[in-house]
Amino acid sequence: MTKPKMLLFDYGQTLVAEAPFDGVKGTAAVMRHAVRNKYGKTPEEVQAYADKLNQEIGRFDPGKRHLFQYEMPNRMFSRFLYESQGIEIDLSPEECDTVFWDAAAPGKPTEGIREFLSFLRENQIRTAVLSNISYSGKAVERRIRECIPDHEFEFLIATSEYLYRKPNRHIFELALEKAELRSEEVWYVGDQYRCDVEGAKGAGLFPIWYIGSIDLKYEPADDVMTIKSWQELKKYMQNEA
Repeated sequence: MTKPKMLLFDYGQTLVAEAPFDGVKGTAAVMRHAVRNKYGKTPEEVQAYADKLNQEIGRFDPGKRHLFQYEMPNRMFSRFLYESQGIEIDLSPEECDTVFWDAAAPGKPTEGIREFLSFLRENQIRTAVLSNISYSGKAVERRIRECIPDHEFEFLIATSEYLYRKPNRHIFELALEKAELRSEEVWYVGDQYRCDVEGAKGAGLFPIWYIGSIDLKYEPADDVMTIKSWQELKKYMQNEA
């Protein structure tokens, strides 16, 4: 195996470990910016309706997320949610994403990621981000900058801005086009087997399964390099050099 020219990273539970999702906290934070609440809805009532809508369309279902290969931007969902409940929010769509996300699922760097990124810089290995995420690209860029302020990724592909979701090969092909690299020159690191590992493999990239901050039940697999820490991957790359 040759040394990669680029490592392409997933965002959630790979670069950044997010706290358990609390939709009511997120909705309450957004509703503090309400300038009209026609029916006097509570955050609990609004979030219960949001959960119902998400269940109807199969959004965020851990067992089916790999089948949901087209992204629904959160700005579309939020606009329908609040306006359908007679609520007017004095925030831009991007601000709404950020306010909700920061309250619902605050994040911190995964252990050792900043040191590992420094190692990649020292070895002139390029880096970029490809994430299945419904929040706006700018909101994701802001979150990554706050959690990892000392590293500059070449580009970020947030699926909210590009239609397709992993494991659809089109979104990986877009990343290769932006990097101007061939699939065999890029490694992809992510925490979800179906979306990240199978998706990368299907597009010809070398997949690495990072389970150091995984937040879903999973079955071990012997057909993929699996790492529990960034130090493991660093040692592997040093041995292959």
